Amino acid sequence: MTDPRRFAPAASRNRDPILAILRDHLPATGLVLEVASGTGEHVLHFATALPALTFQPSDPSPEARASIDAWATGQPNIRPALALDATGDNWPAADAILCINMIHIAPWAATLGLLRGAAHCLPPGGPLILYGPYRRGGAHTGPGNIAFDADLRARDLAWGIRDLEAVAEAAAAQGFGPPAITPMPADNLALVFRRMP
Repeated sequence: MTDPRRFAPAASRNRDPILAILRDHLPATGLVLEVASGTGEHVLHFATALPALTFQPSDPSPEARASIDAWATGQPNIRPALALDATGDNWPAADAILCINMIHIAPWAATLGLLRGAAHCLPPGGPLILYGPYRRGGAHTGPGNIAFDADLRARDLAWGIRDLEAVAEAAAAQGFGPPAITPMPADNLALVFRRMP
């Protein structure tokens, strides 16, 4: 029988720095919706470290959902993966939302859908936590991101590293406050938006 689990080398490198952000910003209890869960390695790591929270992974890809569910086998605080498209309207209620490394490998419409969906399903004060590479003030945060951005755009013209200011402006239009910004390893940023009352 084939093992459906997928592996992302970056997951083992960035999971602990991201976990530190989650410890600072997630509620003590409640449901955390992860959008675009990918392989499922992150959600397993976070759910194991934060057993008082329930995690709802999601991904539009059937292969990704199979990987997520295989990684989550036996972990009681991870729900079965949902088929959630960030541009769609079928969002479950959540106390917090997490999205890692999606915005730059998806069309801008997916970012707008993520922000719209998060605004509808989060309670006032609920955090939306984003992780990945961003430009600040129109400039990349490190030389590696210049080549990465070029590679993304060569693969798909709708992809690319986004301007932090554009994401914050779109979030504000959906009722989120300005983000708390934390520099992360490998020229990434963690952004924590909170839904305004």
